[in-house]
Amino acid sequence: MEFIGEAAALTTALCWAFTSLFFTEAGKRIGSFKVNNIRLLMAVLVYIVVLLFYKGSLIPESLTLNHVLWLGLSGIIGLVIGDGAGFKAMVMIGPRFASLLYASAPVMAVIIAWFFLGESLDLLDMAGISLTLGGIGWVVSERQYNNSNLHANHPDKGSLRKGILLGLIAAFGQAAGLVLAKHAMLNVGAKIPPMEASFIRMLVSLVCIWTLSAFRGQLKETLSAVKDKKAIGYTFGGALFGPFMGVWMSLVAVKYIAAGIAATLNSTTPIWLLPLTRILYKEKLSLRIVLGTLITVGGVALLMLF
Repeated sequence: MEFIGEAAALTTALCWAFTSLFFTEAGKRIGSFKVNNIRLLMAVLVYIVVLLFYKGSLIPESLTLNHVLWLGLSGIIGLVIGDGAGFKAMVMIGPRFASLLYASAPVMAVIIAWFFLGESLDLLDMAGISLTLGGIGWVVSERQYNNSNLHANHPDKGSLRKGILLGLIAAFGQAAGLVLAKHAMLNVGAKIPPMEASFIRMLVSLVCIWTLSAFRGQLKETLSAVKDKKAIGYTFGGALFGPFMGVWMSLVAVKYIAAGIAATLNSTTPIWLLPLTRILYKEKLSLRIVLGTLITVGGVALLMLF
């Protein structure tokens, strides 16, 4: 079938767009911290079923303590801290704006990999970094801000400045987590398959965040959030479109087309969110927002394609 790879990559981006919308709505009801707790539990259960069904085991024989330590650190930075900040930003300033800030993650990943893994950084990379940051900065400077009509005591209530900071922390966490996961899979003894590595990251993150909930005295409160059927429905929808559909479609994409093209099309989530947030949240989209988003995605494309 012609263009199946391109279609799968664009579907991946659309899945992540719906994921951000679902998690935003869940966060409005029960708070982003509880959403992160519950979605990690759902994701781990999905991975257990998939790994047992397809591979017959959860942990590869070549796994060592060093693998667990690096993958665990990757998960804590990316899934606990990074995604925690990202979910909070989505509720605080809206999924479209937060998603645009996430687009800086490839830039941060390139820079971190340059320092940490010794990967090269050429003039085209620098141009892509400049375009991405320039597009984000142009949109941010317009200062349009939607507080999502949160009540005064909502745990994710905050300012535009705080939302931007959280969005950038999320992007850094995603980038650093990715680089550390790559190091763990390829450079720490025997190589670990991506699915098993992802499961270990999720499992360590799950233990960490639920332990944190217990120390903060929020364990009972987090468990009680399960009673909010709408919030759980939104969280399940986000988990379904993200860790399941999104990851599946991304693997289909890289099977049929070059990884750089697939990654670039995957990164078009902010573009998909333009019409979605316009329809669902009635957000006004100025010419600056549209052009800035396109410039940002163009910068990411330049980083990934050349």
